[in-house]
Amino acid sequence: MTHLTAVLFDVDGTLVDSNDAHAYAWVQAFSDEGVEVPFGAVRRRIGMGGDKLMPEVSGIEEDSTQGAAIAARRATIFRERFLPGLQPFRGAGQLVAAIAARGLTVVAASSAKRDELEPLLEVAGANHLMDDKTSSDDAEASKPDPDIVHAALAKAGAKPADAIMIGDTPYDIDAARRAGVAVIAFRCGGWADADLSGAVAIYDGPWDLLARLDDSPLAR
Repeated sequence: MTHLTAVLFDVDGTLVDSNDAHAYAWVQAFSDEGVEVPFGAVRRRIGMGGDKLMPEVSGIEEDSTQGAAIAARRATIFRERFLPGLQPFRGAGQLVAAIAARGLTVVAASSAKRDELEPLLEVAGANHLMDDKTSSDDAEASKPDPDIVHAALAKAGAKPADAIMIGDTPYDIDAARRAGVAVIAFRCGGWADADLSGAVAIYDGPWDLLARLDDSPLAR
């Protein structure tokens, strides 16, 4: 990455320990609308957009009347029940700050809705550190489609070859690679190394990459 100019950050499961919370919110929202789905099926799809998760686990499309009710219920449950208790992964804000201090542009590239992304970045201690932010509202198609990554690249003013993404799920890897962007993966989101194949490097979490920054693909 000799011409590296930008780093694109996923947020959920990467900077904030929120993947389980999202899964529980989905399961409860489905249940409240009379649909029972197994937690494990939902958990393995956290990281892709809700518009893709919903039909995969239930056969219900998000743009249907029932789907819209489930999506709205999930948002309420997550915001009221889970968001106030979320914690950042150790070193999350410090990692973003250290990368920005190296003169690299840092942009959030998240499948979260815009109204959830800001508070998540506040939890991470990174909201004021980001040069810009992209959410699912900025993309026509959600992860693992590459639209969010393309939008983040545009906001960073970077070419795909000059950027790297940091994420925690196979959906981050698929989205970034389809956009021509290399990926660093974190294990802290709950995925095994075999699931994260395709990443140029894998670390335990923000604290691990921060400790080894000078020997990482981000070293310049």
